[in-house]
Amino acid sequence: MKRQIEVFTAGCPVCEPVVALVKETACENCEITIHNLSEKGNTDGITKMKEYGVKRLPAIAVNGKLIDCCKNAEITKDDLVNAGIGSC
Repeated sequence: MKRQIEVFTAGCPVCEPVVALVKETACENCEITIHNLSEKGNTDGITKMKEYGVKRLPAIAVNGKLIDCCKNAEITKDDLVNAGIGSC
């Protein structure tokens, strides 16, 4: 049975090494789909991103589930305020 791997990327220098690492690590039982979210018209990638709860890029899903290292919470206003942003 094939392992479905989906990589969510912005096509940037931060994401590209992760894409390369996934490709290097994958075996013949791995089917890789790259969702470059910076490409116009990539509605499938955007839909999947929302479905999986992707909050940061790059992110990787295996067999329809976001892997643990990619489950970081989204940045909130509280995070920004706690970092001193907006305090004059």
